[in-house]
Amino acid sequence: MNKDKYVFASLVGFLDNNKFRHLVDKYQGDRYIKSFSCWNQLLSMMFGQLCNREGLRDLIVALEAHQGKLYHLGMGKSVTRSNLSKANENRDYRIFEEFAFHMIEIARKKRTTKIFDLDGHVYAFDSTTIDLCLEVFWWAKFRKHKGGIKMHTLYDIDTQIPAYVHITPASVFDSKVMPEIPYEKDAHYIFDRGYNDFGNLYKIHLIEAFFVVRAKRNVKFRSETWKRRLPENVLSDAVGHFTVYKSAKVYPEEIRKIVYVDPETDKVYIFLMNDFESDALTIALLYKYRWSSELFFKWLKQHLKIKRFWGTTENAVRIQIYCAIITYCLVAIVQHDMKLERSIYETLQILSISLTDKTPLRDLFDKQNFNNVKELNGSSEPSLFENFIY
Repeated sequence: MNKDKYVFASLVGFLDNNKFRHLVDKYQGDRYIKSFSCWNQLLSMMFGQLCNREGLRDLIVALEAHQGKLYHLGMGKSVTRSNLSKANENRDYRIFEEFAFHMIEIARKKRTTKIFDLDGHVYAFDSTTIDLCLEVFWWAKFRKHKGGIKMHTLYDIDTQIPAYVHITPASVFDSKVMPEIPYEKDAHYIFDRGYNDFGNLYKIHLIEAFFVVRAKRNVKFRSETWKRRLPENVLSDAVGHFTVYKSAKVYPEEIRKIVYVDPETDKVYIFLMNDFESDALTIALLYKYRWSSELFFKWLKQHLKIKRFWGTTENAVRIQIYCAIITYCLVAIVQHDMKLERSIYETLQILSISLTDKTPLRDLFDKQNFNNVKELNGSSEPSLFENFIY
């Protein structure tokens, strides 16, 4: 019965064990393994994410404190620093990458909503740099005395779940990753100034998807038609062509340009897009929602472990990031399936102090038991997973 299960074991019930076993077999993750399986590894990493462990030693100390419970928590009896370290170093990270994408797909389907009255999904594409010590993470050379990796993320604004994650060295320019995005017909893709690659933008146009990109101020554009009656704060709304030879060659068709003034900051924004139907204020609002991807990165770095790593190899770093994504999606799925009146932040904080309790999940999240979870850590929550109001 559920009341006899540990909280962490109840959470594990939301994971698709069959899918994970299929991936383990696909990449032969458990070949020649006698005790510490890939499943044990995944649960150990997720336990560390949920209880906010700072390092590998810190995680092992926490697990050793519950040595008698590890079998019932699903982690087996062979969780040691050596076993976990070797597993993160040697086992194929693609097992965890593909399972993270599977969890992403489930979470997005469950949290389907509609913020904009548009036919397709609305995505923001952005990246965040994770600094690494070059002396330890020698493979992640970024600059002469600095190391780092980039986490490029296609963020689904409607569901507030990442739709795609791509990890590269920090030296890779943001625009170079644009061809990796799994584009969809009729979807809208929102980009910042780092993605002024008109060749890749034209490919989006050719598959009948839409883009909105913040243009650089020196963009050369010839207006051919324009709207005269403009909404408040819209300085210009025109359709034309690029005038610079290179830009015109890679993007030969018409493109729309909107100049907008943010009424709160008086800052001027220039947007380029291939959406000729949506009104100018909707385009400005689409770009404003791009900030939700920044909130996602901030939330992930504050509440899950992707800044301090429990292994030094590239494989170990990738496994830890994908385990963080799996944990993130798991909490979102639990919140949805149990119809919790808790934010993701509150859900995560309650779980972090209750993983080895034998409290039924429904009772655990009863507001009468925890009236103000934000006081647990004395911190405030970024407004992720809340409806944005502008």
